[in-house]
Amino acid sequence: MRVAVWIVMCGVLAVWSATLTAQPYPAKPVRMVVAYPAGGSIDTTARLVAPRLAEIFGQPFIIDNRSGAAGNIGTDFVAKSPADGHTLLMGSAAAIASSPSMYAKLPYDPLRDLAPIILIANQPNVLTVHPSVPSRNLKEFIALARANPGKFNYGSSGVGATQHMTAELFAMATGVKIVHVPYRGGTPAMTDLVAGHIDFMFTPAPNAVPFVRSGRVRGLAVTGLKRSATLPELPTMHEAGLKDFELLGWIGLLAPAGTPPPVIERLNVEVQRMLGGDLKAKLLDLGLDTAGGTHAQFSEFIRRDIAKYAKIMKAAAIPLQ
Repeated sequence: MRVAVWIVMCGVLAVWSATLTAQPYPAKPVRMVVAYPAGGSIDTTARLVAPRLAEIFGQPFIIDNRSGAAGNIGTDFVAKSPADGHTLLMGSAAAIASSPSMYAKLPYDPLRDLAPIILIANQPNVLTVHPSVPSRNLKEFIALARANPGKFNYGSSGVGATQHMTAELFAMATGVKIVHVPYRGGTPAMTDLVAGHIDFMFTPAPNAVPFVRSGRVRGLAVTGLKRSATLPELPTMHEAGLKDFELLGWIGLLAPAGTPPPVIERLNVEVQRMLGGDLKAKLLDLGLDTAGGTHAQFSEFIRRDIAKYAKIMKAAAIPLQ
């Protein structure tokens, strides 16, 4: 009798499981969390991707801006959301790659709690100097900084930001002694660079373009291993003499860990298709270089990035927050 009951229950569970599996995705509106305020490149990317996904899947993809704590609040919200594909994260390097080494009590583990879907875009930084700095290229700037230890100061959008970490990596790679001036955001830092209150900074490409084009700052090199489609005339740091130098801001789509693999795969395929279409031009207008690839490649990219940030922070003796 017990065996018979057990067989019946197994059959019921199998039917129930098959019914759930057969349900179309998405079965309801999808929340796409942006862990930053509206208006930035991450938010704009989300607002370009969401309506295209809504058209493909036949359900609304709703942007939910949950900003704060350098992106950690929104990222943590997604990490703790149901893993059914109805909550997604438009994530960034700061909250996923940098934060694990920056915060002593981060409430989530990016490698354990999030499932990478696809790397959408890379955002290289541009080594920009005030026109008063008498260096026309990277080699000259390194020589000048080495000859004047502690004289040149640089700005960033805050401690632990990609701009800050890029400058620390630059100092590690060249042996120069430079002074960090953290700001509450990239805009005030750029304002002071243009005014000559700081000497240089690694500026996100979208922010650098108008200032480089107008001559208000001088661009020397970009921090990706490939030239930026936005500023193709500038060499990479690698081309300019710093071998294998690379540190990028990036934007990617993620989901809570445990999200069904077919959902991850379908989202990857659809966004990959978008990147080969008109979305590429839209992102280029933002100063972003499209990326793409498989979810496995994105996962490995995140692992490498986390390790890279940890190494920089340890070498720079940046205290935990």
